[in-house]
Amino acid sequence: MTLVQPGSFLTLHFRLSGPDGVDMINTFGEKPATLSLGTGQLAPAIESHLIGLPEGAHQTFDLPPGSAFGEHNPALLQRVKLSLLHEWGDPEAQYQVGDVVQFPTPEGEPGAAGTVRERGGDWLLFDFNHPLAGKPVRFEVRVLGVL
Repeated sequence: MTLVQPGSFLTLHFRLSGPDGVDMINTFGEKPATLSLGTGQLAPAIESHLIGLPEGAHQTFDLPPGSAFGEHNPALLQRVKLSLLHEWGDPEAQYQVGDVVQFPTPEGEPGAAGTVRERGGDWLLFDFNHPLAGKPVRFEVRVLGVL
C-alpha cells in the first residue's frame, strides 16, 4: 500500500468549502486534480492532513479558523482610485462589491487578486486576503493515486 509522503505526486478528488458550506473548489464529478506536495499548490495546513493517507483513502478534515489560509490581515485592505484602475485596465469597466480583480505586477504579468469590499465616489476598497482567511475550512479528499 502506497502512502502519501512529503513530495508525493498525487491524483485526487477534493472539495474545499468555507463555514457557509459553499464549495470554493470541487473536483468530485469532474476530472481529478494532479499535484505535487510541497510546491504550493495546496496550503501547507491542508497538505499536512494528506501525509500518511493511503492510496484509496476518502477523508474529511475540519480546519479551525485561520489555520488553512492564515488570519484575516487588515493591512491587506487597500483603497484604489478608479482612475488608476481605468489606467491599468479597461477604462469602461464597471466594478461591483464582490467582484474579484486581478492586478498586474510592474512587469505587466498577472499579480495579486483583490475582492471589491466597498465602493466610494472615486475609489474602491479591495481585500487582498484569501477569501477563506480567518475562517474555518472543510477539506474533503479522495486519494486516487500516489507516486
